[in-house]
Amino acid sequence: MAKKRPQTRATRPQLTDGEIPVVGAREPCPCGSGRRYKACHGRAAAHAVTELVHRPFEGLPGECDWVALRELVPAATVELPLKDGLPEDVPSVTLATVLPMAWPALRRDDGSVLLGLQNDTASGDISRDLADTLQRALTAEPGTPVQARRAPADGPRLQDLLDAEGTFEPVVHSGFEFWIPDTENATPEVTASLERANAAAIPTVKLAGVGAAYWCETPEKNHLRWVMPHPEEQLLDALARLHAAGRSSLGEGTRLVGSFRAHGLTVPVWDLPSGVGADDVEKPAAEFAERLAAALASDAPLTPEERRARGGLTNRQVTLS
Repeated sequence: MAKKRPQTRATRPQLTDGEIPVVGAREPCPCGSGRRYKACHGRAAAHAVTELVHRPFEGLPGECDWVALRELVPAATVELPLKDGLPEDVPSVTLATVLPMAWPALRRDDGSVLLGLQNDTASGDISRDLADTLQRALTAEPGTPVQARRAPADGPRLQDLLDAEGTFEPVVHSGFEFWIPDTENATPEVTASLERANAAAIPTVKLAGVGAAYWCETPEKNHLRWVMPHPEEQLLDALARLHAAGRSSLGEGTRLVGSFRAHGLTVPVWDLPSGVGADDVEKPAAEFAERLAAALASDAPLTPEERRARGGLTNRQVTLS
């Protein structure tokens, strides 16, 4: 029997970690090790992709409004300034709460870009996923949507792409007509998506006198949901002080009922009578902001009544993200 000749493998050039592209989990690792990607460099990439970033919008102008538009506001848009300016063939970049057909982004016929905020993301870092979508939208063919994908673990984040000195000024809309500049030429699918979205939209108004506070109308009662930047424990102490003193409401018939946690921030919620509109709570909200600032400045231990109030607020807290 002939002696088997030893098998040799062709040598492959070794890549540095920074040069290794992201491939399918079962594909050979591009580094040349001969192992599958998921068992080689994909381990670190998977960990980076799935690790949850609790405050994905931290460091961006208007962090509280980013959270509100991601979780609370049905229809809104914001012009986004890029750190390096707009490409010549991109007249504008606009963040939108939702896009037709749940597209992650859309490059319009005129070259402008719409970036959707409320889509599901593949990793634990919304900022990195959105940045990847934005980069692809900037170079997409005009008139085409951008599809979802898993962002590279070492890709840029929004904080790397957006102008940190820019403003973030949401415009809240009553519906989603901003999707379609020319409704007569919209496809049936987009028109149907627009009708469904408009039917489900809850009337929402951003208060003018305080930051990141949004009034909304529901069939039984209205609400004010106010995204606040303060550390959670400090904010809950301050709210408990005001609640125990009977100073946490926004006027007659209103009530602080609890709070949400969303993307690392706390969102107190008030129930309002059905007849109380956004204009009616502008002044009470500004007055509450002054009371809250004083309560936040206090470092005195909570009294028994304040501790009970804090326990009640904590028990009614819901985590959205």
